[in-house]
Amino acid sequence: MQRQSRLLNLAMALSLCSGLAQAAPEADPSLKDIPMPAVAAPATCPAKATVPGKSEMQAMVRDAQDRGLLWRVSHDGRDSWLYGTSHVGRREWLMPGRTVMGAMMKSDKLALELNVLDPEVSKSLAQGMKARDDAPELSAALAARLELQREKACAQDIAPLRPDAQVVALQALAGRPLGVYPDYGVDMMLAGMAAGLRKPVVGLETPELQIRELFSDDPAQVSESVSEGLKQLESGKAPEMVNLIADLWADGRQDRLENYADWCDCANTPHERAQLQRLIDGRNPGMADGIVNLLKEGDTVFAAVGALHMVGPHGLPVLLRKKGYKVERVPLNALKKKQGVTQ
Repeated sequence: MQRQSRLLNLAMALSLCSGLAQAAPEADPSLKDIPMPAVAAPATCPAKATVPGKSEMQAMVRDAQDRGLLWRVSHDGRDSWLYGTSHVGRREWLMPGRTVMGAMMKSDKLALELNVLDPEVSKSLAQGMKARDDAPELSAALAARLELQREKACAQDIAPLRPDAQVVALQALAGRPLGVYPDYGVDMMLAGMAAGLRKPVVGLETPELQIRELFSDDPAQVSESVSEGLKQLESGKAPEMVNLIADLWADGRQDRLENYADWCDCANTPHERAQLQRLIDGRNPGMADGIVNLLKEGDTVFAAVGALHMVGPHGLPVLLRKKGYKVERVPLNALKKKQGVTQ
């Protein structure tokens, strides 16, 4: 692959390691006051995500399968859980299966990367992703290419975002033609379930931290990121990559995800390896400390964060083991079926 494919694949990792994939710019009402470019709508827009009706939701609950990666964390005679999520998903994946649901039900608290139910978090996230008034504009040619991709994606509502955030949003949206949407990410469903069950939801990170790690204020870096990301969107490779990552998550393929840097074509230079390390492993110690602090409060916790934070020698399961906790992988239905193992 050419170098431009590497930046796309690094951005695709956001679907497994950052709650920003589900960020909604309309969470901040001030964004609605910014005029949108007047462009013609494409002939065909991807179908919009929809909320299942009552009868459909009941069928989803009945037919739900376990997906993703789950670990049991034993401490003081009690069990807490680590759940590796994907921030994009398919409509039919909305409801977790019995094992994941049972672990969630048994837990006192839900811990996410970001507390998506907190209006202040949503506001801070939206403000951080909004284009800065004092930021230099993109070149006319680059701005035109970005506008064209927004038009093709029927995503003019993201125009008020900073340019590099627009590219990340477009890449997260790229899986829609194949049925993979940020709207169907499991994190939002878990947050809704926790609210319905009156379980506290806590964030392990802040919007400011995620914005700082994922985006740049250097105009040269912004232009490079936007240009390289647009090349991938223009090549048509983004939908397949989003779909692949979503399916690996759904199948619980820890082996493939652990070797992500080997096949993503996004860690071929020292700069790329450092960027990937900062994006994933660099954030893990802070989240591990946050989980431990919750456990020390005496509650059981269901900690659900992007799956790439769970795998490898610097993943959360390993970090918690080093802190003295017993951590065991819990096989789920999708993984058992792939391996030909019956329940």
